[in-house]
This record gives sequence, C-alpha cells and structure tokens, in this order.
Amino acid sequence: MVTTRFLLLAGGVLGVLAFIFSCSSDDVKEGLLEYGGQTYRTVNINGQILMAENLNYDMPGSKCYGNNPANCAAYGRLYDWVTVMALPHSCISLSCANYITTPHKGICPGGWHIPTNAEWDKLYRFIDGDHGTESPYDSRTAGRYLKAKLGWKHCGPSGPSSSSGSSSSSSSSLNDKPYLCDDAYDFAALPGGCNNLGGFTGAGEVGFWWRASENDSAASAAYISFIYNRFDKASWSHSPKNYFHSVRCFKD
Repeated sequence: MVTTRFLLLAGGVLGVLAFIFSCSSDDVKEGLLEYGGQTYRTVNINGQILMAENLNYDMPGSKCYGNNPANCAAYGRLYDWVTVMALPHSCISLSCANYITTPHKGICPGGWHIPTNAEWDKLYRFIDGDHGTESPYDSRTAGRYLKAKLGWKHCGPSGPSSSSGSSSSSSSSLNDKPYLCDDAYDFAALPGGCNNLGGFTGAGEVGFWWRASENDSAASAAYISFIYNRFDKASWSHSPKNYFHSVRCFKD
C-alpha cells in the first residue's frame, strides 16, 4: 500500500491524497524535434531543454484517452511506467532501481530521457524563485505558469480576458479567484488525464507526467508530476506503475 501521496482514482472521480493533495539529439533544430514520424516543439527553460508537447509515440499497450485517437492528437498518448521506462513487465510490481540509469532514455528519442525528481525540482524552483534543497519539491506557482493557455476547462490566461468571462478564461473560480493558465515559459502543459484501470478520468482538468524515480517505500509505485486546472501550484505524488499517464522527455 502506497503511503502519504497515493493517487486514488476510482469511479470516474479523481482525488489526491497529498496531505491536502530512431533519431539522435541532432534532430533538434530551431525548437523542433523529429521522432517517430512526428514533429515536437521544444523549449529551453533556464538551461533545461524540454519537449513542449506530450509524447505521442505509438507503443504497444499505450492508450488514447477514452480510446479516441483524436485525444492522442490533442493530448499525446498515455503509458504505464514500465512502457515509459522500457523495462521488463515484472517491474510493474517489483523494484527495478538497479535498471534505472541516469539519464534514463526509456521511450524517448536518442539524446533525450525520462526526467527525474531532481529535474522537475529544478524546473519548479526556477519558476518559484526558490533556492531550497528539499526533494521532491512542490511548487507554489508553476502550475499557473506552465499550463497551456488553451485546452484546460475553465482556465485561461490572465489579463483583460480573465475578468471578462470570455471563453478563453471562464468565470469559474476557487475562492473567487479565476483559474489561470498563463504558459509564461512556452511549456504548454496539457491536461491529458489518466487511465486508472477502472477507466479514463481527468482530461481537460488535470495533467500527470511520469518521472524516472521509483517510490522508495512501495515497489509497485513510481513518482509523477501533476497539475490541476484550478490550482496555481504544481506538485508531485506517487502512482501505481500500472496506471497510464502522460510523458515529457528532457534533453540529456
């Protein structure tokens, strides 16, 4: 049983228990990456070069949200952890820490890898202007500034449109605060939702991204990043390895 930050996704209702909650690297040219017959945008944020789109690489066992191919085009594909890491299926329930390399390529293009806790920490801290050392790190503001301006329910960029109730930024709010999706760094985080084996849930409202780090206390779980439409923060949690989440690759 995963403790502290276990994702409970059941009955179509998403809740987070987090105490509140082949190609080479030379294929990157002018912010574009060719991989698997698809072109991905990339972005440099504080020296980290990242995919600015969710991975949509068709691997056996990967899923489109709702089994609808249009959602793969919109949000990228969803993968379980062992597929993402290109590890034996037995790693679903067993610790495979000895097989995890740094960097760990997994299903990313050559010269790219599945990001670690430390790499997500670096991204989050830069956006917060935080110089602490605890890891994994919860960001106070990265959700707002990493979310794409479009594609999120009831969430849009700040500015005049945010207060006008326009379609790009709904008047829905939490504690009378608009849901803000500013995409200030061109990361364009998308709410691809997930599949928790009981069904698909969360598209348009929450994005989950696998990390290369296993949960230290439960072999059947690994770390994820997640961002909600209605919160400014960006956080981490643990997820069962057999759940299906999105992927962003970082450059070596």
